[in-house]
Amino acid sequence: MADPRVWFITGATRGLGRAVTEAALATGDRVIGVARDVGPLTELAGRYPDTLVSLPLDVADRAAVEQVVDRAVATFGRLDVVVNNAGSLLLGMLEEATEEQIRQHFDVNFFGAVWVTQAVVPHLRAQGAGQLLQVTSMGSGGGVASVGFYAAGKAALDALSQSIAMELEPFGIKVTIVQPGGYDTGLYTVGTTATTPHPAYEPLRAKLAELWGDDAGPAPETAAPVIMALVDLPDPPLRLIVGGRSYDIVQQMEHDRVEEYRAWEHLSRQAPG
Repeated sequence: MADPRVWFITGATRGLGRAVTEAALATGDRVIGVARDVGPLTELAGRYPDTLVSLPLDVADRAAVEQVVDRAVATFGRLDVVVNNAGSLLLGMLEEATEEQIRQHFDVNFFGAVWVTQAVVPHLRAQGAGQLLQVTSMGSGGGVASVGFYAAGKAALDALSQSIAMELEPFGIKVTIVQPGGYDTGLYTVGTTATTPHPAYEPLRAKLAELWGDDAGPAPETAAPVIMALVDLPDPPLRLIVGGRSYDIVQQMEHDRVEEYRAWEHLSRQAPG
């Protein structure tokens, strides 16, 4: 039987992070679960006192990230799977967002993942092995009104992670960009910061509300088996869409993008570059 893996999961108290934490523990793996408030992990830690360690961490605090990662490695001796899952949502139109809101959003959704990745890579490189799961979004390939900052942060992480995969491959470190769809993770409730609405955008807000409806999406626990299957693959993909409906939507988005390129190919080719 293979030795139990050691996971480091950010945003481990809710949503996909919590679901993967529970799934990993159920297989006998060990988990370092981090979040700003780890109180919601107390009951789970009681059930898994020897294999779950919860550590408070604000991923936007680079110094704290380095300290917690070092503590995690010291606790179980290694890291096998790192899941950059922590995230929040800035909901609102571009014109409405304050500089403070924008910077705080990117501090968590983009820079938080960067700080965690920088902190864990030396340990994974020294091991000559490890797996990095960068949780972005099915929407990281394009923006939608009122959630543009979320898409932008995820797109930035997506692009950077593709570069990271090339950088880390020689050291035996595998990188997968995990692109989940709309699961009921609490992102639109406890994970949301909303802008002050400008009345000029009320018609668009009404249109978006009608488009999105009230369906919060499936439970994140339904996505956890896909993540567990992913980490068992000897040669995992660079990108993985999580969700059948999401897969279809992304395929349509990609098709529409290619069609638009083709429609304007004649103009593109007028330049020699």
